[in-house]
Amino acid sequence: MAKLRVLIVGTGSIGERHLRCFAATGRAELALCEVDDERRRVVAERYGVPHAFASIEAAACDQIDAAVLAIPAPLHVPMATRLADAGVHLLIEKPLSTSLDGIARLQQIVADRGIRAAVAYVYRAHPSIQAMRRAIADGRFGRPVEIVAIAGQHFPTYRPAYRSIYYNDRAAGGGAIQDALTHIVNAGEFLVGPVDRVMADAAHQVLDGVDVEDTVHVLTRHGDVLGSYTLNQHQAPNEMSITVIGDRGTARFDMHNARWRWMTDPGGAWHDEPECSRERDALFMAQAHAFLDLIEGGSPPLCSLDEGLQTLRVNLAILAAVARPAWQTIQF
Repeated sequence: MAKLRVLIVGTGSIGERHLRCFAATGRAELALCEVDDERRRVVAERYGVPHAFASIEAAACDQIDAAVLAIPAPLHVPMATRLADAGVHLLIEKPLSTSLDGIARLQQIVADRGIRAAVAYVYRAHPSIQAMRRAIADGRFGRPVEIVAIAGQHFPTYRPAYRSIYYNDRAAGGGAIQDALTHIVNAGEFLVGPVDRVMADAAHQVLDGVDVEDTVHVLTRHGDVLGSYTLNQHQAPNEMSITVIGDRGTARFDMHNARWRWMTDPGGAWHDEPECSRERDALFMAQAHAFLDLIEGGSPPLCSLDEGLQTLRVNLAILAAVARPAWQTIQF
């Protein structure tokens, strides 16, 4: 089978990772599109990419099969719409957008043209979270009644350029809610179904050089399942866990330990499933393989366009809840 021709649009840190990981699959003939001349030259040379374009026009959409959109979130939908209309399959970075504008038209074009589209919520590619989801769906822990997610990392260590990128502008997809929490909420929806109600509180607590929130607490309802999500971007430990409590047992995904574990006996011991690779590129390679499988007709998307839209609606609801809190004051 001929290799699929894949265009990586945008070569910032996440775009470069996509480029590297699609190359590692050995299944794609790669090109890149980058508006910054120096960045385009450096990345093309670093990975030996023969075709590096300054614009989509120069890339000639009729010469590519698929595109990975790793550009600022407000540009996702306009660019995806243009490419879909040209018959190009799409992997769109998260979040899908920063508003609902234009998404209905994109969905219609995708449906009309038979485009294969996915949103790059990469946690869904993790073998441990996939195995845990199957166990929950099989009823091993009974009926899910609660989901609890706790996450934190020291952003200046892991994302030292945060001050100079989109992160400091909510309109560009910045802030903890749209940048990091959205991954965890999407994973929660993957495990126990879509969020239909939220309450939230968030603030800028620690990070130097930015004004957006770096600490978030969210209460959710996934139908009958109660949820809570807590995230900060300034603590020393780099860790994330998602715990699903059922009426006959508990399952926990530990991202930082690359494993999932479960317990069914009250007061008993955790049963640990085998660890997976802790190498971050492994997840993106798995996501790349899944997207290529999607195009070739072998599997459903890890996160469909509709599922990405659902999580976008949650993002917007959390931002609205933060802007218009409804606290009940305790009288002493």
